[in-house]
Amino acid sequence: MKVAIIGFGNMGKTYANSFISSRFIKTSDIYAFVKENNEVSNLGLIPVENYISSASAILHDFDIVILSVKPQDFSTVAKQIKPFLKESQLILSVMAGVTIDTISNELNCSKIVRSMPNIPTQIGQGMTVFTASSTVDRKELFIIQNLINTTGKSVYVEDESLINAATAISGSGPAYVFYFMQSMINAAVELGFNESEAELLVNQTFRGSVSIQNSANLSNNDWIKKVTSKGGTTESALSVFEKNNLEKTIIEGILAANKRAIELGS
Repeated sequence: MKVAIIGFGNMGKTYANSFISSRFIKTSDIYAFVKENNEVSNLGLIPVENYISSASAILHDFDIVILSVKPQDFSTVAKQIKPFLKESQLILSVMAGVTIDTISNELNCSKIVRSMPNIPTQIGQGMTVFTASSTVDRKELFIIQNLINTTGKSVYVEDESLINAATAISGSGPAYVFYFMQSMINAAVELGFNESEAELLVNQTFRGSVSIQNSANLSNNDWIKKVTSKGGTTESALSVFEKNNLEKTIIEGILAANKRAIELGS
């Protein structure tokens, strides 16, 4: 199976690295289409001859074409690659906000898979939600999911609108986690810890909490009850969160992210 990656930024490199490290695709069968063909030898991911700086008939040879360009660049890129694509080629998009219909119309291809990965894909711990056009068959979906899963885990949805919801939850989600972590770090410093101590306290607390949450079949509310004792310190903190409607604020923020994702795709 031969794969072409159009756009070799962070996401393109992540896919190349993941395919290679998982041995799912041979290094020699991965090609990258880049803006400039200079200094690619320093990247060390795929053979130098597999870096291509302009679209050509070679695109006909690929089983899967991955679109990892910036959404605002897609129309320009589409004009360049459209003449060299076959209608039957499988297209995997990681572009935020660009719909299946738009991709299909711009490229004159019918087999489109649209996905929304997040930043932990760079370390093989990503979460990707994906959907596909009706012409993508079950075998092709299985192949695509196996490719995606080299970067972490994935969920297939039939409703394309859920890609926007995934953008708001798992796509933007790491930033919400980092925001909460930084707030806890700031509080730790205010309480007297130095910066490095505060970071260690918070980072290990998050790492351990996720690990123990995954270790047993208990809900988040069950775990909250296990940590919280009546009249204790945790209850004091949670009462402040509830008083300030923190849960409602978080939900409203995610709904705002979803709304913006819809706007960007229209």
